[in-house]
Amino acid sequence: MHKDTAISPSLIDWGVAWRALPGQNVCGDLHLVKTLTDGVLLAVADGLGHGDEAVVAAKTAVRVLERHGEDSLVGLFHRCHAELTKTRGVVMTAAVLREGDKRFSWLGVGNVEAVLVRAHVSGRPASERVLLRNGIVGYRLPELRGNSPPIASGDLLIIATDGIGPGFTEGL
Repeated sequence: MHKDTAISPSLIDWGVAWRALPGQNVCGDLHLVKTLTDGVLLAVADGLGHGDEAVVAAKTAVRVLERHGEDSLVGLFHRCHAELTKTRGVVMTAAVLREGDKRFSWLGVGNVEAVLVRAHVSGRPASERVLLRNGIVGYRLPELRGNSPPIASGDLLIIATDGIGPGFTEGL
């Protein structure tokens, strides 16, 4: 199990945990937390399958996101799709939080779950999930439309790959 925590300048606290499947030396689930001019880009890419080829696909996606992080989310997914056509592809969810905004943008293709758990409900649902589009980045990209739910101080955004069970938010 790997754990890494840091504080992105004045915007978020974040952490990540991962591990390879039993019998595997590598994990094809990778993340990116990138400071932007006025915010932060968060992304999780899950390379299809297991092993080295899954890692190559996930690393390719993360490299594209790192290089072009200031683009729109839709633009980032299109750039990743173009770069991933010669790999297994990835499923991926990404979010952009802008400093000072009371909303954030998120977009998901495949089965990388994301849930926003609100610290203070006040007339809103206690949690909200990203609308995942069916497809594979690098193979079959669906029509892309991001969503921009409201966010407030103390809210918790969790992004998890299929290695985490579907009820991972129960009891939070």
